[in-house]
Amino acid sequence: MENCSIKGLLQRVRVEAEGLEVSVDMDAYSLARRDPLEPIFFAGSLDAPIAFVGRDLGKEEVINGQPLIGSAGRRVRSAAYRLITGNEPPAGDRILEAVLPHVILTNIVPFKPVGNKCYAPAVRERFRPFLAELLTCHWKGCRVITLGAEAFSWFAPYAPAGAIRAFGEREDRFEAEMECVLEAVCNGQLAHRTVTVAPLPHPSPLNQAYLARFPGMLEKRLRKVFDGNGS
Repeated sequence: MENCSIKGLLQRVRVEAEGLEVSVDMDAYSLARRDPLEPIFFAGSLDAPIAFVGRDLGKEEVINGQPLIGSAGRRVRSAAYRLITGNEPPAGDRILEAVLPHVILTNIVPFKPVGNKCYAPAVRERFRPFLAELLTCHWKGCRVITLGAEAFSWFAPYAPAGAIRAFGEREDRFEAEMECVLEAVCNGQLAHRTVTVAPLPHPSPLNQAYLARFPGMLEKRLRKVFDGNGS
C-alpha cells in the first residue's frame, strides 16, 4: 500500500504540516526556492546500520535539501567519511556521497524553525508518529546516535519512565548506550523494535564545552559500527 511506503509517509508529513500551519523560516525557503511545506525528512540509506537524529533543520539543510549538512552535519559526515573510506574528506564537498549508503540522517521535526529556535513540545509531538514510523517500519538498522539533548529526549516514551532523564544525568552519558523499544503502526498493525541509542552533544559552534572533543567522541561511537574499512 502506497500509504505505508516512504512516498506515502512523506505525503502524510506534508498534510500534517499543512493542517498544523507549522511556523517555518519563510526567508530561508524562499532563498532556496523550496516549498516550505515539503518536508526535508531524511538522507542516506534505509538499509544503513546507523541513524543520526538531530533536532530540526538549519538554512544549509534547506538550501541543499538534506538533513545534517550544515556546520554540525559536516562534522558528522566527515567523521563517518574518514572511517568508511580511510581518507580525509575532499575540501568543499558538503554532501560526501560515499557516506550516504552507510548512514541515515534525520531530525525530530523535518522543517526549519524561525530563528533556529526549537519547536514547541506540542509541535514536536505532532511529528513524532512520522519519525517513529521511519525508524520502526522502514529503516533496517538498530543503532541510533542522537545529537543534542532534545533529540535524545525524543526517545523518552520508548524507555522505562524516567530512564532517559536519569541517563542524561550520568557522567558517562556520551560513552554509554541504552536500549529503547520503538513503537509505530506499520502496514496497519502496531509494531515494536529494539534499538540502541547512543547520545552525543550537539556539535554546534555555540556548544563550546564539547565542540573540540566532539570528533573523538563521535569516532568512538562510529567504531562500534564501522571497522574503518567500510564493512
